[in-house]
Amino acid sequence: MEWIIVLLIVAAAGYAIYVYNTLVRNRQLVEEGWSGIDVQLKRRADLIPNMLETVKGYMTHERETLQAVTDARAAVQAAQNGTPGERGQAEGILSGALGRLFAVAEAYPDLKANTNFIEFQTALQTVEDEIQLSRRYYNGAVRNLNVAVESFPSNIVAGMFQFRKAEYFELDNEADRAVPEVKFG
Repeated sequence: MEWIIVLLIVAAAGYAIYVYNTLVRNRQLVEEGWSGIDVQLKRRADLIPNMLETVKGYMTHERETLQAVTDARAAVQAAQNGTPGERGQAEGILSGALGRLFAVAEAYPDLKANTNFIEFQTALQTVEDEIQLSRRYYNGAVRNLNVAVESFPSNIVAGMFQFRKAEYFELDNEADRAVPEVKFG
């Protein structure tokens, strides 16, 4: 009888160690994912000043658009140490401002033909793609951690060792949620 009790205690301790290690691994994957997003967001922020300098010479009448991009970039810089939600909101505003800048650039044929502008646009698109990949990886890691933190019986171990749910990283861009208007005629 005593051996059965000892065996149950050892099995419970072994399971608790397994769950704890799983939680640690998931937390590390979330941190790794956030690091990947952070690197890509910094790359994008570093591209913007040079691109704006290229654009300024052509878009003399578009100061408001240029200022919106500059202000949005400053907001992103201010949100560097914020939560993923705060960071996502600031990044969404920047994405919208950049989208408006590229839309306005369509009215300037000389700018669209400028080699530097084309290179910046291509580099920015590459970074945007990398941000999306990093975001998917991070959000997948967050999902795995959150499931482990909330699921029974791993939630007992998570509570004992202060594991907390992580926050998803979403880019708040209203244009992404807008329903496209389709007209036939």
